[in-house]
Amino acid sequence: MEERRVRICDIAEELGLSTATVSNVLHGKTNKVSDETVRRVQAALEEREYIPSMAGILLAQNASRIIGVVVNDHEKYESHVLEDVFIAASLNALSTEIEQAGLFMMLKKTTRREEILRFASMWNLDGLVLIGFCDADYAYLRSHMRIPFVVYDGYCPATERIFNITIDNFGGGFQVGRHFRETGRRRALCLSDNCVCIDKDRWEGFRAGFGDGAEFCQIPMQKVERERFYRKHLGELRSFPAIFAVSDFYAAELLHFLQAQGVAVPGEVAVAGFDDTPVCRQVSPALTSVRQDVALRARIALKKLRELREQKETELTTTLPVMLVVRDSTGFV
Repeated sequence: MEERRVRICDIAEELGLSTATVSNVLHGKTNKVSDETVRRVQAALEEREYIPSMAGILLAQNASRIIGVVVNDHEKYESHVLEDVFIAASLNALSTEIEQAGLFMMLKKTTRREEILRFASMWNLDGLVLIGFCDADYAYLRSHMRIPFVVYDGYCPATERIFNITIDNFGGGFQVGRHFRETGRRRALCLSDNCVCIDKDRWEGFRAGFGDGAEFCQIPMQKVERERFYRKHLGELRSFPAIFAVSDFYAAELLHFLQAQGVAVPGEVAVAGFDDTPVCRQVSPALTSVRQDVALRARIALKKLRELREQKETELTTTLPVMLVVRDSTGFV
């Protein structure tokens, strides 16, 4: 027969103590417990091989030391959001910073802001890092919970009690447009699945950097439909000597498609992306892209969470610089 699990009340009854006293010792709250009692409880716990619930220990403390990271499982990822190269790189950087701070990271993906509220309250989170949501979601969360959070990646205008870490999206697009112009291209296309918020900034920067001859094309979010779109419009795509996709994912996908159709990259069509994720060095030719510092972004996220939790005065938005990294997919100036 399976041995019955030892409970706190069993230890308390054995030692003639209250369950509250045993629980306090277990959770490290010993300032009002005598040294002798602490020793007795610890000895009994060890002897009886008591296995505590980690969740119970964390929730019993004033601070759980858990940082929740919530990613928007947007339809465009087709249920593979954690496989996206930018999301994966961001999670890796956040995990490193959270662990170095002596904290725990708990990850959740969802599309529903109500689930974020339940997630935050269930685990008594010390803070939240939100990735990929919109300004309406952030405003809703701010009005419904007191747990501090930062917007790591997503559109969020300056709003009281919401800290936003963003990058120079306009400047990044501008650098790509200028690079295309300086390498002798006279027409250039920008591809995105939308023309609002972040992607709009990248497109407008690209248009400003390139000047006359820059055009915009909205592509489908779903992969199958996107491939069908590319095939249908192959003649138009190859008529542009340079194409800027607003993410490395779309840029790498387009590069592979063009090559499969016999289009030379960059000889016939130059291709550039945005974010400078590891995929840029894994494709051939290596992909020109706009680099952002995900490690710095993660450090700032943890720093701002501490400041928000301690109710320190802090600016509402930090805009990080970006830099164009030119590789073989566009040719060199």
